[in-house]
Amino acid sequence: MNKKIEVYSGPAGGWGALKAVAKALREQMNIRHDVIALFDMNKAEGFDCPGCAWPDPNHTASFDICENGAKAVSWEATSKRATPEFFAHHTVSELFEWSDFELEDSGRLTHPLKYNPTKDCFERIEWQVAFDEIGTQLRQYNDPDVVEFYTSGRTSNEAAFLYQLFAREYGTNNFPDCSNMCHEPTSVGLAASIGVGKGTVSLDDFEHCDLVICIGHNPGTNHPRMLTSLREIALRGARIVAINPMQERGLERFTAPQNPIEMLTNTQTQLANAYFHVRIGGDVALLKGMMRRLIEKHDEQRAEGNIGFLDEAFISDHTQGFQDLRSDVLNTDWHDITQVSGLTYEQIESLADIYAQSERTIICYGMGITQHQHGTQNVQQLINLLLLKGNIGKAGAGICPLRGHSNVQGDRTVGITEKPSESMLNNIEKHFGFVPPKKFGHAAIESMKAICEGSARALVCMGGNFAVAMPDRTVTFERMTQLDLVVHLATKLNRSHLLTAKQSYLFPVLGRTEIDMQESGAQSITVEDSMSMVHASRGLLKPASNTLMSECAIIAGIAQSTLLNSVVKWRTMVADYDNIRNAIEAVIPEFYKFNERIKQPGGFYLPNAAATRCWLTASQKANFISTKGLLEDPRSAFNSELVLATVRSHDQYNTTLYGMNDRYRGVFGRRDVVFISTTQARQCGVNAGDKVNLVALLPDGKRSTRSMLGLTVVIYDMADRSLVTYFPEASHMLALGNYDIQSGIPAYKSIPVAMDKCFPDKATSH
Repeated sequence: MNKKIEVYSGPAGGWGALKAVAKALREQMNIRHDVIALFDMNKAEGFDCPGCAWPDPNHTASFDICENGAKAVSWEATSKRATPEFFAHHTVSELFEWSDFELEDSGRLTHPLKYNPTKDCFERIEWQVAFDEIGTQLRQYNDPDVVEFYTSGRTSNEAAFLYQLFAREYGTNNFPDCSNMCHEPTSVGLAASIGVGKGTVSLDDFEHCDLVICIGHNPGTNHPRMLTSLREIALRGARIVAINPMQERGLERFTAPQNPIEMLTNTQTQLANAYFHVRIGGDVALLKGMMRRLIEKHDEQRAEGNIGFLDEAFISDHTQGFQDLRSDVLNTDWHDITQVSGLTYEQIESLADIYAQSERTIICYGMGITQHQHGTQNVQQLINLLLLKGNIGKAGAGICPLRGHSNVQGDRTVGITEKPSESMLNNIEKHFGFVPPKKFGHAAIESMKAICEGSARALVCMGGNFAVAMPDRTVTFERMTQLDLVVHLATKLNRSHLLTAKQSYLFPVLGRTEIDMQESGAQSITVEDSMSMVHASRGLLKPASNTLMSECAIIAGIAQSTLLNSVVKWRTMVADYDNIRNAIEAVIPEFYKFNERIKQPGGFYLPNAAATRCWLTASQKANFISTKGLLEDPRSAFNSELVLATVRSHDQYNTTLYGMNDRYRGVFGRRDVVFISTTQARQCGVNAGDKVNLVALLPDGKRSTRSMLGLTVVIYDMADRSLVTYFPEASHMLALGNYDIQSGIPAYKSIPVAMDKCFPDKATSH
């Protein structure tokens, strides 16, 4: 593989995207047959993209697909197969030495497998035999809380609902979930501020806003279909402001691959009108500075007899806590604000002016906001900024968390939560006739801690790559192998599957692109996008193997073999997914007439109280939440000289690697790099192409044993005192105890580090 670092001058999208799609299809799919499935993605009668959760603008476009959507489909619909014969020729020890890319590139899993420790390999097992063995093991535990039930955000509403039903009838609320590692600060922070733990905007709002603030996200790589919406905003003259530590092409300029005129004329649409490189971890400081200037400017206007910039009527009628916030931001020292944010007073004032002049503002944010030591507070300061001008609950305004997996929000809605509401538990009892546990369970960090401490004895994973995604693998990997039982449901092989326990099972599942045939016929599943639209998805391709089972069927099989006196009619549920949706409707009233409404093209909208200015908080108002003293906390990562953040490459979705390129950042054929600004490189005495070692620092500033060796320096247009490298390779740099106290999210983007130079090597800087 050709390793190189070079300047990429093209726009987001454009011919580069088309070439990447063609490469993915050529290398993975049957071009004559399976590629036609792409034309049915995101259509009313087709399947939902297995990639990001950006909403579908409509279900009529002839080719409603982005580059990473095509990669996701080609990766799932690949013609490559990981058969029992494959595992007979490759021991687990051998496979563990393969790269993460090579593991998944081995192809689709085709048969249920069980690990044979004598031969050190996975071997085929019959479905029912496996279910019975798992059921026997699970019944041996007197305490159901020794079992952890992990969920990936690609799981459908139907499968997620059955999964939580099984676990709760079993007796536990242990639901570690991928959202614990990406948007838990959204769930916690928004709920405390506005009473709803998800975004308040719809796609229609983007047609009416006059300002979009994009902070802490990279649409070109992580949610490319958003680029179409940003393009439309820019073309109608509204402003887009980007706030991000790194310069990202997907926030700068875009050529729509589906627009023949733009492609043939190489036309580019400028997206962001202004771009601010906030220092990694400096978001709270920046937002406090913006709010301080906004309040000061408002006071100046009012003193002169003018209206001012704040929405005083909204603040009075709909909020509480404004005076505390006002006191906090006005008393925050400008030196602390500029030092922590990495921006000058003039830059922050410019941002405040842009916001002050806007009547309808949407703030979009991603994991650059959430995956921090103070991720929940980051989210709440975004809400504070919006509340000051009444930008919640009016057309063209609101908060827009950019979710990752296509149903990570829906999984939560239908019950994948360690902290279930009393009303949901009561409805489960009323409808099904068993008493679900009320004690709160484990989220991801608590689950992994329980595994490491030995109090957890079994782990069931509905998709995902749990161990690799979590911090501190030097500790967690070994502890995972001490479990009694591990069960993985997956389409492809990944490294977590190779951390074998005393009993380990690997079950192949149907992908979203594939026909799900049950007793009543081909089934549809449903997903909820990041703007609360629930819509149907129906696979169209022949399954990768005739032995595959759906997630719903596997859950039901395990449940029946575990809960011998279950009151749930598992077989009836799986025979026709309409029955699952009827049960969801009975437990969660917002899904009224579920089966009827899901037949509508585009699906239906789940009500959002905050979007109508109905505040489901204890105060029945939206809450301003301040952060007094936060910037002065010496234990905070942002007070370290260098802070490391982990990011995805362009050929990546979460822990899944589609390839080894990061096109927009100019990195090709490699992932062993660290990005640094020109100024910071000079201060650290390193040049482009130098080899460096990174060492994670302890809270007291001393060096830990966690390190990354021999990374190649890439000079990049980005914030000073900041370093960036790739996830999940850098996950072990984070200690298991380094997480946001309020939400429990690991601080993947708040890792204090030291950097040491090794030896030079040639490379090209940006």
